Amino acid sequence: MPTAFPDSIDATLALLAAHDYVAERSLATALFLALRMQRPLFLEGEAGVGKTEVAKVMARALDRKLVRLQCYEGLDIASAVYEWNYPRQMLEIRLAEAANLIKDNKETNTFPRQTPGHVRRAHGDELRQGIFSEKFLIERPLLQALRGGEAPPVLLIDELDRTDEPFEAYLLEVLSDWQVSIPEIGTIKAQEPPVVVITSNRTREIHDAVKRRCLYHWVNYPDAARELAILARKAPEAPHRLSQEVVVFVNKLRGMDLFKLPGVAETIDWAKALTALNALALDPDTVNDTLGVLLKYQDDIAKIQGSAAAAILRQVKIELAA
Repeated sequence: MPTAFPDSIDATLALLAAHDYVAERSLATALFLALRMQRPLFLEGEAGVGKTEVAKVMARALDRKLVRLQCYEGLDIASAVYEWNYPRQMLEIRLAEAANLIKDNKETNTFPRQTPGHVRRAHGDELRQGIFSEKFLIERPLLQALRGGEAPPVLLIDELDRTDEPFEAYLLEVLSDWQVSIPEIGTIKAQEPPVVVITSNRTREIHDAVKRRCLYHWVNYPDAARELAILARKAPEAPHRLSQEVVVFVNKLRGMDLFKLPGVAETIDWAKALTALNALALDPDTVNDTLGVLLKYQDDIAKIQGSAAAAILRQVKIELAA
């Protein structure tokens, strides 16, 4: 049985923390309201700050299936909502035609090409109705989420900003009425709305019509204290002193003019990588050798490597010694 929704903001914070997600209170408030009001939660922010992880954690915490729609340019209804099983339909048509021709021959005592027109039309209408039935329907993530039954899943629509605007328009019916329209069958409506989390890295603006149907929250980089708490849960093997230095170093990088600032995911990876190297504290050589874990563009690495990294590290040591 799925776990009941938390009944307060504090309970939401505790639920997230129980599954190793260290959330700020404003995020827990938005999530609590989204669950209580049965509204989608739209999370926007830089890559690597933990937006996608919210949906994953909620699926585990609420003991529900996670249905993930990974967005990309050119995403269409056949990939996101449903499509027909065309090979199986064609096989059904061939089998039905063969069976009907045999039946017609027996009833009319004619060869197949002599079968009366009204008989062929009747069989064709019946066949069309048969092949556009649910047994030939392939459910994609959005339809799967709407047909989740009494324990609807957590639906993650990840990186919506990567899709095209026409797909955003299609989402309006789903997010407003919790239903999709299939011309051959009709409207399929959810018994209970799924828990919906939509994420965007803001590579482009999402249309206001989508945002109006959601509760909105901007997920920012964590402050030093919260990021240190995150490391304590996600990289517990890292020495405390090393974790402190990593957090302060990364926070200083985020104040610089880099093409891609390191997210929380990179902070965790760096702490784990340094621990794997048996580092107890940061030193210039180790920083230079492992910047590729933290920064993902050569121009950024070249900008920091060497004297810049050494200067940042000196500041880190001074701050932590104070």
